[in-house]
Parts: sequence; structure tokens; C-alpha cells
Amino acid sequence: MINYETHTLSNGLKVIVHQDKSTPVVAMNILYKVGARDENPEKTGFAHLFEHLMFGGSKNIPKYDTPLEITGGENNAFTNNDFTNYYLTLPKQNLETAFWLESDRMFGLNINEKSLAVQQQVVIEEFKQRYLNQPYGDAWLKFRPLAYQVHPYRWPTIGMEIRHIEDAKLEDVQAFYSRYYRPNNAILVLSGDVNPDEIIKLSEKWFGQIPAGEAIQRNIPKEPEQTEKRTLSISSDVPLDAIYMSWHMVDRNHPDYHATDLISDLLSNGESARLYQKLVKETELFNDITAFISGDYDPGFFMITGKLNTGTELPEAEKAILDEIENLKTGLCSADELQKIKNKAEASQVFSEINVLNKAMNLAFFEFISSASDINKEGQKYQKVQREDIQRISREMFRNENLSVLYYKKTEGQTTT
Repeated sequence: MINYETHTLSNGLKVIVHQDKSTPVVAMNILYKVGARDENPEKTGFAHLFEHLMFGGSKNIPKYDTPLEITGGENNAFTNNDFTNYYLTLPKQNLETAFWLESDRMFGLNINEKSLAVQQQVVIEEFKQRYLNQPYGDAWLKFRPLAYQVHPYRWPTIGMEIRHIEDAKLEDVQAFYSRYYRPNNAILVLSGDVNPDEIIKLSEKWFGQIPAGEAIQRNIPKEPEQTEKRTLSISSDVPLDAIYMSWHMVDRNHPDYHATDLISDLLSNGESARLYQKLVKETELFNDITAFISGDYDPGFFMITGKLNTGTELPEAEKAILDEIENLKTGLCSADELQKIKNKAEASQVFSEINVLNKAMNLAFFEFISSASDINKEGQKYQKVQREDIQRISREMFRNENLSVLYYKKTEGQTTT
């Protein structure tokens, strides 16, 4: 059980405080409710670009990292399709430094032509290194627009193409900041050996005078139901053929989410899981294979990816995966098998709540998707899943017309069907 207190400032900033006296370290996490799904389709990659810009200095602090390092602190950030998350840890006696740093860049980030040009180059190089210049790197650039045709999940967090980052104008970037980096679009969480009353006072002191932004009215297009199987074949200089298969699944707050997550664990959580046992160890069709869910705020995807052993043909590999899927649809998993993966899921949740930083991040995440109180209900939701739920959801989700497949070949040329 994670206990916490909440407070909302007059400008809309939600403040959550979790007291943990077992450590002298304090974690601050600030989640901004902006991700790749909030972007203009003609100007993608802005949310991720801001993750870099936010470390470029602000009105009163030329270099963000310097004062934090002096106080013995560490920091980092990440962006995904739904939100952008910034976090830091530091000794509790230097707590106010964290408030100073985060409030200053929320209030007055230093965005100018020079800082924008520097971070544009950083992101462009990251785009090339991660997506263009390594084996299989472009798979997600190709796969997302295959699986999604309307919803903004059709492009990755880094952006749809390099041109969108290259062409980013200062006025567009400033407008993005003014719209999304406002207190009423953020969740601030403190975790550690702190006094909740003191945290509220510090929050009022450092964030209370920052003006709220206009209320954000999101009109994100809903992905229509897929009605036929989609396939795409691409090729590149890669060591092995690979296959990427996905089915649309429910959103993060749907009652079937936890059961769907357990299905991915049944198939691919450790070497005892079904896909590894059958397709890697027994038949040796695959070099490696994994199943996972995207876990997105809006309806996401259930993914199976694998690299084929030399001699395995892509149609053979696809059929082998579908045969394992069919077993879930036609027969109930055993009670012991289900309990095993339930216990793993619950253990993973417990381990994720050991240190103060993870607790701060988790509280922010659950507040974003629904309510921070749900952090204490996760274990129960996994334990409530029944064998019949696994079978029912498998039948509903793993339909041929709901399937998208990317065939990644180690030959040249490209065809689409």
C-alpha cells in the first residue's frame, strides 16, 4: 500500500506527496500531459524535441544540470506517445533546489534560435542512429502507419520523418511550449523523507505564481475498426529475416487490459513461456521471439516480434505463431500456468515500488491515466483474471481481420500488399 496526499494549486497543478522515511533521498517527478499523439501530423516529433529543449537552460538558470550536480542530484527524462516525464533525485536537505529548477523551466524556458538549432541536430542524429543506421531500426517507422491509419499512434515518438524536425520553426516550438508546458497540464509528485505540509508550501512558493494555460480540448481521431489483414514487406542488409505482427487491443483503462497483459506473459515471459518453448527451443524456427503490449492510453496494440533462424521461411514462421495463438482461443490455459504469470505480474509491481523514484513515477502515471489511487489496485486486478477471460479476449482480439504483419527480409527491394 502506497499512502499519499494530494493538493491542487489554484493554477491547476496537481501535487502528490508520498512520505517514505526509510531513505534520505527525495525524488521529484513531473509529468506533462503531452506526447506524440498531441502533435500536428505535419509537425511531428515536437514532444520528444522538447524533452531535449527542457535541459537547455531557463530564464534564471543557464545550465539546468550544473546546480543539480552541485547538490548531489541526478536527473533524466523520457517521452512516449501519451506523455512526457521528467524526474530527478537529490539529498533531502537540498530539496528546494529541485523546486527552483523545475519551476523555472516551466515558467521561462530559454527557447531561441540557437538552442533550437542545437537540439534539432541532436534529435536528427538520434533519428539516424536509432531508426536508419542500425539493423531493423526502420521497422517501427514502417510498422506504425501499417497498424494505424488515422490515430496519431501511426508515427513514433521521435517523429514521422526527419524533415519535420529539420523544418521546426521557433514560433511553432514556442507555441507548443505555451500550450502544453503549463501547470494545469502537469502532475508533480514528491516521494521520500519529506513533510507533506512543507511540500505543499514549497509547491505554492515556487509554482503557485505560474499562470495556468488555456484548457486543452483534445480532439484526437479515433482509429476505425480494422476490417482486413494488412501486410507489408520490406528488405534491408540485416542478419536474419524478421516478422512483426500486431493486433489492435483495448486502452489502458479498459477492464480487459490486465488480462490482455497476462496473455502476453503467457506467450512470452521467460524461457518457460509458450512461444520460446515451442518456436525457439522445440522447433528451432526462431532465433528469438517476444510478445508484449503497447500499454497506451488510447487503444493500443498487442505485438509479437521475432527473428527467424536461417532456413525458416516467413510464411512458415507466421503460421507457427498463429498456431500458438489458436491454442489460446480453443483451449483454456491451466490454473497453475495462469497463477504463475499472475504472481510474476504482481511481483513486478511490488519491485517497481521499492525505491522512491519508481514510486514517484508510478503515482504520476496512475494519476495521468485515471487516479493515483489505482496504484494500490493493480495486484488485485491481475489476480481477478480468470482462465475464461484469457480465452474470451484471445478470441475477440486475435482475429485475422485485426492483424497487421510486417515481413522484414534480408534481401533487397520492397513490395506492399
